[in-house]
Amino acid sequence: MQSTNVKPLSESARSKLKEAISVLEPFLNNNTIGQLAGEDTSEENVAFYQGLLSDLRHLLVFSEVSVEKLGVLLRRPNFDIDFAERALYDVYHQCVNAYFYPKNECYSEDGRYAYTGQDAIRFRRKPVREARDIVLTLSKLFEELRDELAYYESDYLTQRRMQGQK
Repeated sequence: MQSTNVKPLSESARSKLKEAISVLEPFLNNNTIGQLAGEDTSEENVAFYQGLLSDLRHLLVFSEVSVEKLGVLLRRPNFDIDFAERALYDVYHQCVNAYFYPKNECYSEDGRYAYTGQDAIRFRRKPVREARDIVLTLSKLFEELRDELAYYESDYLTQRRMQGQK
């Protein structure tokens, strides 16, 4: 990747992750499994919300760590392109993948809807409106990040291997 693109990409990724954090943190701080499950205390429903909240907590932590790394990088007097590329690789493989491939699979992306103007996110169970809204709000941010950082999906490591680095 051209070194002239790395700094603006780092700034953009940090900005989007900060926005995701500002949406995720209040949601996680103000909602419990009991509140989300409501009157439906069936084992399946409770397990669904446990998984969803767990996945969102992981996403929050990965995002906070990445924002901190990118912040340190951007505050340095000399911009370190190698460190930046590694940080962007981590953003893609930790944050973007944590969003689109959640461990508990409470939701998933259905690519067939990507070009129809409909939401591409499909839930395993119908969530309460607040939970649905948070996941769909994050969808827009992480889709943009995925598009911006597509290079770091595989090309970054290929380039490093060809250079003889890990």
